[in-house]
Amino acid sequence: MAVFLLALSAACFLGLGFVLQQHAAQRAPRADLLHWRLLLDLLRMPEWLLGTGFMVIGLILSALALNQGEVSLVEPLLATNLIFAMALARVLTRQTLGRSGWAGVVLLALGVTVFIVAGRPTGGGPPASELRHWLVIGTVVGLTLLLVSFARRLPLFEEATLLALAAGLLYGLQDALTRTTTQRLDHQGLDSVLRSWQPYAVVAAGVVGLLLVQSAFEAAPLRMSLPALTAAQPISGIACAVGFLGDRLRVTPGALTWEVIGLIAIVIGVVVIGRHPALPGGTGTGGTGDTGGSPEPVGPTDRPPEAATDDAPDAGHGTDTGTGDPSDTG
Repeated sequence: MAVFLLALSAACFLGLGFVLQQHAAQRAPRADLLHWRLLLDLLRMPEWLLGTGFMVIGLILSALALNQGEVSLVEPLLATNLIFAMALARVLTRQTLGRSGWAGVVLLALGVTVFIVAGRPTGGGPPASELRHWLVIGTVVGLTLLLVSFARRLPLFEEATLLALAAGLLYGLQDALTRTTTQRLDHQGLDSVLRSWQPYAVVAAGVVGLLLVQSAFEAAPLRMSLPALTAAQPISGIACAVGFLGDRLRVTPGALTWEVIGLIAIVIGVVVIGRHPALPGGTGTGGTGDTGGSPEPVGPTDRPPEAATDDAPDAGHGTDTGTGDPSDTG
């Protein structure tokens, strides 16, 4: 029960933090996209700092949950952060939940329940070999790099989705490595933790993931990024947990079928919720005065040709800023 409460509390703080961060990131200069100065600009925004504070609390609670429960159990519960994000966004946009919102909530809740009941996640499996360990980590990092590289060639709205997917993959890996770190801390002490590479990898994954997700929040409305982030993180975390942490799921044909159905329901649920008008920039909020939705309806979403082909990242996004200013079309 403690694991459930910790994971759901973490999801609550993460969801609230994401909404506040996106509201602030939308006001950052477009030239900062995917550059470290974006984080420096955001540090001057009180709303972003408040959202980051909520996110840090969520990360601490999720670490406590991961210390007490298996990653394959905690990750689906963390996916419910989108429900809490929608609740805050509803207050900000004054949109009612409606049938589509409730449908997404039910799908997400059922997906989490079905996956946990069918899979019965347990730990204590045999430790993975060093080769398998690095193959799983290398696969996640490689997919992240491919997504970011491909995203740079797409219009901003599509880029936001791929950047959020990349961040979700890193956050899932971060969760798995967090569990490894907390287990080492419990059994071998702080000195052993500081001499291992895992805690530094946790920090690196968190910082790079933060840059990716803030860039996604800056590039497009929340509905284009948060569903992708929320769907990718549990899938990546579960894959890492089974791949090298020794987590075990039931593998009978019936159990596997229901586990897949549960994961599909989670993905569909987060997409349905993410496209609900209550989220900033959603399909029903174009002119509501929301800080996250004002520029998108009138500004172009495609990169200009010179921005798409420029080899220098600064020049590419800086050019986008010049041509995508809504005031130029008004």
